Amino acid sequence: MTAPHVPKVAGIEPALPAPTHTTDPRVAHTSADAAVRAPSGTSSDGASGTLPDTPQGAAALPSGASPEASAIDQLTAIQDRLAGWISDLSTLHDLLEQLARTRTLKDALHELLRAGASLVGARRGMVVLAPADGLGPETTVGLGLGHAEIGHIETIPRRALSYARILDGLPEPGADGEDASEIAEPDIPGEKDLDPRLREVAARLGYAASYAVPLTADPIGRTGAAVWLYDEPAEPTERQRHLVGLYRAHAAEHLARLLELHRTRQANRTLREELLPRRLPRIPGVRLAARHSTGPRGGGDWYDALPLPDGALGLAIGSVTGSGPSAVAAMGRLRASLRAYAVMEGEDPVAVLSDLELLMRLTEPARSATALFAFTEPPPGAPGGPPAPPMPDGITDPFARKVVLAGAGHCPPLILGDLRTEYVETSLSAPLGMLGCWEAPSVEIEPASGETLLLYSDGLLHRTGEPMDRAFARLHAAAAGVPRASRHDPEAVADHIVRAMLPRGLEDESSEEDVVLLVAYFEE
Repeated sequence: MTAPHVPKVAGIEPALPAPTHTTDPRVAHTSADAAVRAPSGTSSDGASGTLPDTPQGAAALPSGASPEASAIDQLTAIQDRLAGWISDLSTLHDLLEQLARTRTLKDALHELLRAGASLVGARRGMVVLAPADGLGPETTVGLGLGHAEIGHIETIPRRALSYARILDGLPEPGADGEDASEIAEPDIPGEKDLDPRLREVAARLGYAASYAVPLTADPIGRTGAAVWLYDEPAEPTERQRHLVGLYRAHAAEHLARLLELHRTRQANRTLREELLPRRLPRIPGVRLAARHSTGPRGGGDWYDALPLPDGALGLAIGSVTGSGPSAVAAMGRLRASLRAYAVMEGEDPVAVLSDLELLMRLTEPARSATALFAFTEPPPGAPGGPPAPPMPDGITDPFARKVVLAGAGHCPPLILGDLRTEYVETSLSAPLGMLGCWEAPSVEIEPASGETLLLYSDGLLHRTGEPMDRAFARLHAAAAGVPRASRHDPEAVADHIVRAMLPRGLEDESSEEDVVLLVAYFEE
């Protein structure tokens, strides 16, 4: 019978013992014993793939044991050792695979905490994100710790906190000028040299030991630190430390990539928000509300509400093709141009969009855009507005007004009231930039007092994940389902529409779609 084959693990070619049926028993003994005594090549950074605390094989041959039996025992020890390596590598593979599935910085921090806790045998922990370059973001995420408990921990003097010493680059107690790479506090209640406040907080929160490690990755350097808390006095074994070291080396690189992505998204979001209205105008007889969210890559959806002469109001919404900073910049140019055209000839929405079409063909020939512009006339009886119509018993409706709108490939508005919920039938038209010359007839509507006009981008429909016909039906049902008590508050209407259409909320980073919702309520 030949010796079982020892597999190659993680690029390591193990020493193979001689077959047990060799003709010279002394050769079998010598080969097997040499294989067991071969150095393992373990390094502090885990590059060799070997792990500490693994079985090292049998010692000297027991008295009276035959060489063949001893060789089999040694081979069994090697196989057990390899089985331990394979088990550890499989565990690391599974944990890193779960980490790689995370797409947001927050999710990655939670997964890092959970995986680290399982590797070191802890139940609770926290990770502090504080990039060394000072560009942020700075945040703290807990595992099994609420905001109040994290707040208690943060009352401990900074020099007494293990993770804070790591973040500040302070030397570990007893070390001479060397930055702390990992700090274990195996017995907080029994260690008299620790800060009294640390022991007090630990007793209050019910933990008796901690283990803290840094998170470091190029090019940022130190991005944060993680600390895990034990309920009883304990500390991780050498094997557990080695596994955590391997895991966090990969995890820190993943966090650094997500950190850069997060910063890019935040920069795009800030730029886009600066190009959108900071506040909505106050127009007599109309109350406005808006909701918007930018996709992870930054898109070109936009909205506007601008007061016009004589108490009129212009409402606009649109979308520019593409994503990223170039689309955001094009959106800003398009919105600024529409504002200028609206001031000059806003009472004719067709003329406004026609001018915008010509400008796009001349300055943005590679882009197309959808847009919808609505001109709301001044209320009857107001200066510059139509005369107020007579009402029964001499009562007038001072806030009744006419809305003239034109759309270029954009989604139709929705009218919501106590007696109706219906889409406005706008004329079919191609988006701006798609035709040699754009022109489509305008549409007139007369919202009654107490009714609401909803303008929205197609991202609101796309984020549902449903076909467009179902998404339109879902929006209609959401509008019809607004509680009567909330229909006179545009903010409440906007919130209800968002909740009904987007159960995961506006800030859903798993979706690439921008969302814009503009609500205009005509007061009674």
